[in-house]
Amino acid sequence: MALEILETQDKSLTAIVEKVTHGERLTLEDGLALYASNDLLTIGQLANLVNQRKNGNDVYFIQNMYINPTNVCEAHCKFCGFRRDLGKDGAYTMSMDELLHYVGSRFHDGIREFHIVGGHNQHQKFDYYLDTVRTLKKAYPNVTIKAYTGAEIEFFSRISGLSFREVLQELIKAGLDTMPGGGAEILSERYRLKMSPEKASTDQYLEAHRTAHELGLRTHVTMLYGSIETMEERLIHMIRVRELQDETNGFMVFIPLAMQPLKTTHGIKRRTSAFDDLKTMAISRLMLDNFPHIKAYFINIGTQLTQVSLTMGASDVHGTLVEERISHAAGALTQQALTVDELVWLIKGAGKRALERDTFYNVIKEH
Repeated sequence: MALEILETQDKSLTAIVEKVTHGERLTLEDGLALYASNDLLTIGQLANLVNQRKNGNDVYFIQNMYINPTNVCEAHCKFCGFRRDLGKDGAYTMSMDELLHYVGSRFHDGIREFHIVGGHNQHQKFDYYLDTVRTLKKAYPNVTIKAYTGAEIEFFSRISGLSFREVLQELIKAGLDTMPGGGAEILSERYRLKMSPEKASTDQYLEAHRTAHELGLRTHVTMLYGSIETMEERLIHMIRVRELQDETNGFMVFIPLAMQPLKTTHGIKRRTSAFDDLKTMAISRLMLDNFPHIKAYFINIGTQLTQVSLTMGASDVHGTLVEERISHAAGALTQQALTVDELVWLIKGAGKRALERDTFYNVIKEH
């Protein structure tokens, strides 16, 4: 019946509908056909079918806190409004006492995860980044430490002279539990040379996560879309992380991140469209058949689209955050945080089960 309904839509998608219905893997060409189609409802229905098979009506969230210990950064990524040069207005690097004060003034007993990313501050030794993890783990032993992107692992390797494996082993000793997915941007060298030339290459980023998986860490991965990349590059990005997932099965979730303009005053033409956001969410679910979850990130696409995404392939609405800085420094117009009640309202409003989770998708409570 579902197949008959979908066949009444864009006829160019018929073969893809059949492949998805029968659980067959989609190709780059299939992905291009999906992006070329304006039949968003069929694409969304297909993604919803895949998500229902994997997660039923379950949608997850976590009580977490974002922490950005420094905004001093050696890199000059074209999309970043967060970074500062040392000594310039707004530049900061938290001491361990300042870090504990920042967290302590915002912490409550429901928080289960610290999400830690920051600038590539070349004026600090690797010990600073180890101390950040060690200090928080000592003060909050029951909170999961999700720290440092694949790009940061490459940076730590350069400033310390250690291999990726040695860097990660030292971080794990200090208390690292998992890695966030940032720093991926678009896994294309054409893109990276133009947008983030001082950061890890495609191969280095993937190698950081491969090594983390080999060491027993389960990690996250993002895609920052909506600037100079082509649709083919978006799909190559998805296929590259899909191939690594085939190899290691170490990724828990894929997070499509909509690019934010550097000024909040920029109009809607400088932002990704709602149509593109929903299509990219759905295509991510369809292409990444070996990922358990696709995350809708309300910071970048807003709460209403996040709710709609739950019927178009997404099974996670991220978390409470407490205070998000990086996307808002780049021009995000959304809330910097949501309460548990608000996240539950979003999920239940889409007719889904609201499951509070820990970092590793173990259910803490059904709301």
